[in-house]
Amino acid sequence: MSQCLNPECLTINPDNFQFCQKCGDKLLLVERYWAKSILGQGGFGRTFLAVDEFKPSKPFCVIKQFLPQAQGTETVAKAAELFAQEAERLELLGKHPQIPELYAKFTADSRQYLVQEFIKGETLQQELDNHGVFNESQIRELLIDLLSVLQFVHSHNVIHRDIKPENIIRREADKKLVLVDFGSAKVIPKNQGLTVTGTVIGSAKYSAPEQSMGKANSGSDLYSLGVVCLHLLTQMTQFDLYDVMESKWVWRDYLNGNFVSDELGKILDGLVEQKPKQRYQNVENVLADLKLSSYAVSTTQKNQQFSRNFVSNNVPLVSARGVNYEKLHDLLAEANWKEADEETERCILKVARRVQEGWLRIEDIDNFPCEDLCIINQLWVKYSNGKFGFSVQKRIYQSVGGTREYDRQIWEAFCNKVGWNQRGKWLYWDNLTFSLDTHFIGHLPVGMRPQWERDYNIKSYLVQRFLEFNI
Repeated sequence: MSQCLNPECLTINPDNFQFCQKCGDKLLLVERYWAKSILGQGGFGRTFLAVDEFKPSKPFCVIKQFLPQAQGTETVAKAAELFAQEAERLELLGKHPQIPELYAKFTADSRQYLVQEFIKGETLQQELDNHGVFNESQIRELLIDLLSVLQFVHSHNVIHRDIKPENIIRREADKKLVLVDFGSAKVIPKNQGLTVTGTVIGSAKYSAPEQSMGKANSGSDLYSLGVVCLHLLTQMTQFDLYDVMESKWVWRDYLNGNFVSDELGKILDGLVEQKPKQRYQNVENVLADLKLSSYAVSTTQKNQQFSRNFVSNNVPLVSARGVNYEKLHDLLAEANWKEADEETERCILKVARRVQEGWLRIEDIDNFPCEDLCIINQLWVKYSNGKFGFSVQKRIYQSVGGTREYDRQIWEAFCNKVGWNQRGKWLYWDNLTFSLDTHFIGHLPVGMRPQWERDYNIKSYLVQRFLEFNI
């Protein structure tokens, strides 16, 4: 099939037709490119997926057609200038492996065109819509990947000015993040520094305050990247995450159980600081702090593992009550989450010596050995890469104000965050999500399977007990 490029037609035609069967326009652009379908449309133009007939493999490419939506001679002239400048910027920056390469720029049938590399993959917005919120590990990887791209862009005295999830594609071939759409980017004269006063441009949801006043700088790109991270962590917009009345960010209130360490939280706060002078000034400073925070988190985890005598694959799992944890270890190592949760319950009952009864009393929880709780927790944390485990649930419980005193509202808030209560309904065990794909951090282990409406008091007491342990 071939897509007509006439903006007033856009008819889909059968293959091998040379002219549009409706409007009669020629379909093969400059005797080389067949447009196949519309990819999208913005304020300055429309993009098409196309095939390059000149190359033996006939690879896909992207055609961008200048098609301003704004009215008025001055506005259209400005749009044409920005469209032409995009070609210059792509030619300057497109040699970076994570920026689309410019193939051609020309005018045909009185319309301007750019042809550039096609990046096959999902945008971050599509990933969010299809797979749910990102976790801390994903955000760290995203920052490291994209900051290196921004470092390259800024080193050429260019600011992007439109960083948003829709303009970041995870390339299918190598999973690298690719920054696209340089239609709003700006080249800054070297003697001017990376600050520019000019057109108000970019997406309002992700734009820094100074950019909204036409005074974008390199820090504006960092601000937008920070807001992207907050959106991916919460699925909320900047307008929801910033309290205008209090003049402060409240993004932590919308994590819904998605754990973010203090170290990463401080970096995100530094990226989205409203006052430019108090924000990160350059990419290098953010990368340095990321490296330090990663080292701090890694060191803390190693020290905790050493101090608690947590086991490796080569060291026996030593229980205070003689319980064998090898089966639990193997199930978790194989990512058999449902069976592992059943085995966790069996282990807990064995430790409490309540196998025949099949349930726990409050005194059983009070006397539960710390060593065994730590072993179970360490195995869950290790094989879920920090997404599941008693220690994860403990942090979430504390984040909603949980203490050793039972409070129904706090307990329900905790259950909402870990996904045990969804849309006001308590989930039975069989209805839980036994997969790492769940967007609920701390969703597992359940440990003891209550019939939610009847037994949640005992379950809440077990979670409260975590506060007494150094897990």
